[in-house]
Amino acid sequence: MGIKKELGKKIKKMRIERGYTQDKLAELVDISQKALSSIELGENFVSAETLDKILSAFEITAEELFATNRYKDSQELLKMINKNIAQIGDNSEKLGIIYNLTKSLTAK
Repeated sequence: MGIKKELGKKIKKMRIERGYTQDKLAELVDISQKALSSIELGENFVSAETLDKILSAFEITAEELFATNRYKDSQELLKMINKNIAQIGDNSEKLGIIYNLTKSLTAK
């Protein structure tokens, strides 16, 4: 799979995880819904300006968007998770999301 398709799939996945419709994300990054659809399908590559706006809309870094999520071991993952939680601080909304996610992962 080429980089356009991989990046498009990752953008779509992140959009859905955040509960955004294509229309909403397109509005946030100031492009048409059709242009966003084309990016998500891997038909067109995102411009640098649009990429920057997508990163802002998702509140992530380029490293996070392009990461393959292949980590070496659980200790490395725990370290990264703890760092992310520390950066969230006392934001109760985001901490609630983390709590619900971890609770759902430990449910029987």
